[in-house]
Amino acid sequence: MRLREERVKELEELCRQFRKDVLTVLHEVQTGHAGGSLSECEILTLLYMECANISKENQEAADRDRIVLSKGHGAPMLYRCLAEKGFFPKEELSTLRQPGSRLQGHPCSQKTPGVELSTGPLGIGLSASVGMACANRLQGNGAYVYTVLGDGELNEGTVWEAAMSAAKFHCDHLIAIVDWNKVQLDGKAEDIMPMHHMEERWKAFGWNVWRCNGHSIAELYEAICEAKDRKNGKPNVILADTVKGKGVSFMEGTNAYHGKAISDEEYAKAMKELEV
Repeated sequence: MRLREERVKELEELCRQFRKDVLTVLHEVQTGHAGGSLSECEILTLLYMECANISKENQEAADRDRIVLSKGHGAPMLYRCLAEKGFFPKEELSTLRQPGSRLQGHPCSQKTPGVELSTGPLGIGLSASVGMACANRLQGNGAYVYTVLGDGELNEGTVWEAAMSAAKFHCDHLIAIVDWNKVQLDGKAEDIMPMHHMEERWKAFGWNVWRCNGHSIAELYEAICEAKDRKNGKPNVILADTVKGKGVSFMEGTNAYHGKAISDEEYAKAMKELEV
């Protein structure tokens, strides 16, 4: 299934605005994670604005879809999407990581409207998502659970324990999306912990696997639709090729801006590039 061209352009423009808004907040508060927020932008935007059955009105409904941001440090972009959906005022974004704020550095399901799971320690999101998917099936609803993981996060052994469990329990309404930007906190993922044959690895764990350009709204949408249509009793993973710091030249592909504060000069340059 393809998304109509007009809608693709609308979502692309929304992504450009979201990147500007997130960088503006991070510059104002001088803290937060820029690189991973920019790389996951299209993934979260497409899920919240187009694919997932999630809204302020149905946030307590048992048959709602769920989005779990397992890479919790990408919270700034998650908050921007939740604000756009009306879970809280957009003006509240400027309180990011401030004392007393509902918008802390990592998502908190107890404080922040729309957050399904408190995440931060990497590796826990997929395990919880398997539980959510199993619970949905036991309740007899066809809701989907979408889990966004970082590729550095895949170094965690608990991710692969969850992957085995998802296959065992036939979680075909679970769709994991890997923000595969190939850079983590301390450097290139390949240098820190090589994880070769990624597609074959997931297939060996019993998953359906797709790979696409994680910054292409059209490709991501097609992959998600195909995953939802593939009813063969297997969980689904989309390996989304992304670029850390996408959209800002001096941030792209480097670990330096994983959590670095943004200077006035850098902010001005980033805004100029995102205006194009």
